[in-house]
Amino acid sequence: MSTFGGLNTAYTGLVAARQGLNVVGQNIANANTDGYTRQRVSTSALGATASTGVFTQGARVGEGVALDGIIRLASAQLDARVRATAATAGYTAVRANALASVEDSLNEPGEDGISAKLDEFWAGWQTLANGTDTAAPAALLLGTAGELLTQISGGYQAVSDEWLSVRSDLNNMVSELNGAATQVAALNVQIRQTIATGGTANELLDQRTTLTTTIAALTGATVTEQADGTVNVLVGGNTLVSGGTTHQLGVTGARVMQDNKSVQLEWTDNANTPVTMDAGEIAGALSLLAPAAGSGAGGALAEAATSYNSFASDLATKVNAIYTTGYTQTDATGFKFFTFASGAPAATGLSVVPTRSADLALRAEGTGAYDGSIADAIAQLGAGFAADGSAIVSPSTTWSDFVTKTGVLTQTELQSAALASATASGAANQQLANSSVDLDEENVNLLMFQHAYQGAARMMTAVDEMLDTLINRTGLVGR
Repeated sequence: MSTFGGLNTAYTGLVAARQGLNVVGQNIANANTDGYTRQRVSTSALGATASTGVFTQGARVGEGVALDGIIRLASAQLDARVRATAATAGYTAVRANALASVEDSLNEPGEDGISAKLDEFWAGWQTLANGTDTAAPAALLLGTAGELLTQISGGYQAVSDEWLSVRSDLNNMVSELNGAATQVAALNVQIRQTIATGGTANELLDQRTTLTTTIAALTGATVTEQADGTVNVLVGGNTLVSGGTTHQLGVTGARVMQDNKSVQLEWTDNANTPVTMDAGEIAGALSLLAPAAGSGAGGALAEAATSYNSFASDLATKVNAIYTTGYTQTDATGFKFFTFASGAPAATGLSVVPTRSADLALRAEGTGAYDGSIADAIAQLGAGFAADGSAIVSPSTTWSDFVTKTGVLTQTELQSAALASATASGAANQQLANSSVDLDEENVNLLMFQHAYQGAARMMTAVDEMLDTLINRTGLVGR
């Protein structure tokens, strides 16, 4: 290498060190930027140019350093794990939040729960059976019965409201999904063009990674990288994003829980093709919005509403079966205590028929005016006994079983959500440990590139002085 070649060697060192400083500055500036992946300068040594002939000088040193590019220190494996765990965490979180809301609306155990009001209801009948003056106890019983029905209706409405809330959230999730997919397609185009022209697309890749993680959390999507720098995003095995093309999704089906119809996703450009998915927040919402099934394996919210209706119907039927055999003080009989509409008695159809104590049918046929055997028989329903003394399933037991089932299901989902969240957090932490900016490391690199720049500059100064002596002072020695 000639002396002039030494200048080029020093210059390549200056360029590499300066670019290293620039990259360190970019890392430090984005140390707190969400989704940013740290970068490093990639360099390689330039070898000596081979030469032959009479001027060959034997062994030759290399010609400096080549700047190969700016690499992004990301891990495809860790990114994929983050997407997979985010999908599971999203699914369980949506279900756990909805079921926890339903459980909270039960107010069990507690004074404001239906269990406590049922106990008051049965106690009210027992008081009527034991007393001769029925005016005050009867008024109290009618008031308690009205409060019980209000609580049943309120509980059912809470489930219906939660269904509507999840349905609204589903629409928002799909809108977010479509927006993210559109952005990924646009970034694919930019990244492909940037790479094709020899540019660096690291920041664009960061943005795309954040978006694909969001899509995975919503749908459980998988991401495959292509040779041209783009990615394909697949949902349920079908393409959501391919290069610069995206397909949009829409929500169809029931708009209120009472429709008892399915809610599903469909490709908007092919309305006859449903979208299938088993992970992600959207899948969790769809599982909650499914209609009730005869086996009890339907959507959790619709099943809870069905349980409310079954409980209300069971309570009214068993009370009426005894009450209709009773006689009022005017010897009238055949009256019902509860009346309800078929289909959804817990919603609005359940009501109390008698409005005053004189309307109550409390005595059995052929007994005195102060007989309370009918009231006593109804009171025994709370303990699980029919009018003939045989054991039956009490409405209180039916309600208790529903509360227990709801509590167990909610706790199971909460535990699953906590475990999935911990797994997702662990995956995210591993990703951050690999890709996030470490300011201590960047300060070390800053000093390293600073000294490298100073060394290259010093080398260039030395070569310049050598050339100055060779060109301007050769032959002047001794004059």
